[in-house]
Amino acid sequence: MTKFRHFPFWLQVLLALILLTVTVTLSLCVGAANTSIEDVYQAIVGQSGGKHYSILREIRFPRIIAAIFVGSALAVAGAIMQGVTRNPLADPGLLGLTAGANAALALTMAFIPNISYYTLIFACFVGAGIGMIVVYGIGASTKNGFSPLKLVLAGAAVSALLQAIADGTGILFQISKDVSMWTSGGLIGTTWQALMIVPVILIGLVIAFAFSRQLTILSLNEEVAVGLGQNTAVIKGIMMFVVVVLAGSAVALVGNLAFVGLMVPHIVRAIVGTDYRFVLPMSAIIGGWFMVTADFAGRMINAPYETPVVAIISIIGLPFFLLLVRKGGRQLV
Repeated sequence: MTKFRHFPFWLQVLLALILLTVTVTLSLCVGAANTSIEDVYQAIVGQSGGKHYSILREIRFPRIIAAIFVGSALAVAGAIMQGVTRNPLADPGLLGLTAGANAALALTMAFIPNISYYTLIFACFVGAGIGMIVVYGIGASTKNGFSPLKLVLAGAAVSALLQAIADGTGILFQISKDVSMWTSGGLIGTTWQALMIVPVILIGLVIAFAFSRQLTILSLNEEVAVGLGQNTAVIKGIMMFVVVVLAGSAVALVGNLAFVGLMVPHIVRAIVGTDYRFVLPMSAIIGGWFMVTADFAGRMINAPYETPVVAIISIIGLPFFLLLVRKGGRQLV
């Protein structure tokens, strides 16, 4: 993939967008009910006479849109975490954010049964923030402070605890089915109402892109960043707030997904280099493509039954994670 570094960035983005467009088109047209390009066009423009109009408008369109934005959110959140902490193993799913959002969602549904959709989303944000604070607090409290391995171990322990809280709450209050519909890590049943969270993801992405230059400097050396006049505490605060927003939004849409935020930034850096002005936009595109591809594979592997997308991503992500650990956390280029 390093040969693509010789391409201009605009050409890299164009090729990535073409890849995403082709994958989205294939995902729209192929499935339990095959559709044509004409059917897709009629569904887009609102011509309801098409044979598969309802399937496309009510099932595939919201599902694919959700996949694109969830993939983008998790990939950009992972890239930011890796840059801010200079930890190549950082990922929202591995460091407690998504598990915290799951636990907060389960507790909120248990104690406030008739809660609104927007309040559930806010609960996910709060839970993601708490999960992140606990993991980083444990990592910082140990002797010699942060290290990639310490954070991963702390994240695994805290994630297991928070997931147990979510599962126990579901069993105790007999809402396991409702909780699992949110936290199973899949795109089945995504509706247009659920996509109301998309503007929040867009805001988070815009803020991340706006601070990409500062993130690049911060990711290299904190002393250099201070010497160049950066207020590193403010930059870190803003970027971690963006991570909470993106991870919380992803959980609100599809539930718990690990490894997306770990893998995609490493793949992207192999293509565009280490400048976050390029890493973050490309991560958004490749992350969206990755999720659409994983969802499409989940629909086709055992059609007409569905393989959970979380299982597919885990099968790919675990070997990637182990290889990264074996290489000592170095970038896979």
